[in-house]
Amino acid sequence: MKQSTQAIAIIFGVLLFDQALKIWIKTHMMLGDHFPILGDWFYIHFVENNGMAFGMEFFGTYGKLFLSVFRIVAVGAIGYYLYKIIQRGTTAGMVICVSLIMAGALGNIIDSAFYGMMFNHSESQIASLFPAEGGYASFLHGKVVDMFYFPIWQGRYWDWIPVLGGQNFLFFRPVFNVADSAITIGILSILLFQRHVFNEKH
Repeated sequence: MKQSTQAIAIIFGVLLFDQALKIWIKTHMMLGDHFPILGDWFYIHFVENNGMAFGMEFFGTYGKLFLSVFRIVAVGAIGYYLYKIIQRGTTAGMVICVSLIMAGALGNIIDSAFYGMMFNHSESQIASLFPAEGGYASFLHGKVVDMFYFPIWQGRYWDWIPVLGGQNFLFFRPVFNVADSAITIGILSILLFQRHVFNEKH
């Protein structure tokens, strides 16, 4: 398979899986709903990310707009980089990693750009796709849908630990999605296996 075809297949495959799952979640679950997949270790738990990673806010409405535009510019840069390294004849591993990163970034951009117009809100109701009354937000102001939750280990910090002593902790607390997973896998693979994903020319 040519590297360009491989990149396109990875990007569209990740996007299809990511968006299909997000749309299913939005049209079948209310915000905060969850159900177990693997005992108490793995849940599908519907949350929406209002801003940056892990639900952090970023200077309100204008921050959200800036973040959405920044993501679009970043994806454009990643796409150009992917095109150039394929032209140079980089390794298959590098193409896979960068394609995963680009697909993940695109997946979350779709949420931010269009979900506010495609769906009504999910608070205390199951959202409708393309509701007659319109969506819950304008272009570039949508929320990112997250659903994978792994509360693998719950415990309590030892009392002698400064500040945190005696408090409860949970690993792994963040809720994430397919797009986040693709970005993480792509970046970690480059960091851990850089000797294999980079060639001397690149």
